[in-house]
Amino acid sequence: MSLRQIRQQKVFLLLLLFSVKIAFAQPSTGKKQPLHLFLIGNSFSQNATRYLPQLSKEGGHELVIGRAEIGGSSLQRHWGHVEAAERNPDDPQGKPYGGKSLKMLLSEGVWDVVTIQQASILSGDVDTYRPYAKKLYEYVKKLQPKATVVFHQTWAYRSDSKDFSQIAPKDSARSAEEMWEKSRAAYHTIANELGIAIIPNGDAFWRMNAKTKWAFNKDNTFNYSQPQSPSLPNQTHSLHMGYRWDNDKLAFDSHHANDAGCYLGALVWYSFLYDESPVKLTFCPDGIDKKFATQLKKTAWATVQKEKKKSEHKLVAIER
Repeated sequence: MSLRQIRQQKVFLLLLLFSVKIAFAQPSTGKKQPLHLFLIGNSFSQNATRYLPQLSKEGGHELVIGRAEIGGSSLQRHWGHVEAAERNPDDPQGKPYGGKSLKMLLSEGVWDVVTIQQASILSGDVDTYRPYAKKLYEYVKKLQPKATVVFHQTWAYRSDSKDFSQIAPKDSARSAEEMWEKSRAAYHTIANELGIAIIPNGDAFWRMNAKTKWAFNKDNTFNYSQPQSPSLPNQTHSLHMGYRWDNDKLAFDSHHANDAGCYLGALVWYSFLYDESPVKLTFCPDGIDKKFATQLKKTAWATVQKEKKKSEHKLVAIER
């Protein structure tokens, strides 16, 4: 590798290494500019950013969020709607976001950060990302050339889930840990191909579940076959919705985040976007134990810092 190539890669990684922070550098007047964040996602991006406005406000950051979200939507589906709109701007299939196309939404402002993500049920199969992640990335950069495009790493389902993500055609993960491992590998593989950073939400969820003191454990004393309303199993430290009563029926959602999970997600996004520790922030949704909330804040910051160090190690390797 030539010296020029080494320098070019060094500059690229320096820009990539929390390029979000660079993108939001404040002008010489010292007045902070709003952060314009646009999400191309689904219910998981909604979960992860539910409390981001409150955290941002307390941290002294003005935040503007734009959304192109469809429940359960994959990268392929988002791209399919783009193709429909490009073929015929009047085609309803190209305008699934409240009657608007992705181009229309992206063109409504100048966005600093645009996030993409895979549908969680497909997140463990790297082949489902191709070529759609690249196509979306290139489409966003064409419309918003100054925007920083990043991956939002989705999380694994709860350990007592009855299903887990696809990891290959006709094959699914057998456990939450395998789902996390496979989805993590897939996100990092595609992120490296595109040269983009990752918001490590999936890692933060797993770090909490990997700690004996803070992990969720299934309540094996509960009678799941003959439940009696309004009794529920012990779901202490769950980051997922889990069990709840819905019209006298015991419902179960092992996929989506509950208040604690949404809080952790927002803490990770806050740490990533502003490169600031959220530990001193006081906002916390009602009903979350204070000690648990403190651990969530510490875990979010530690997870983002760990991801950052990995990028720094890549830079050191190039310099050598």
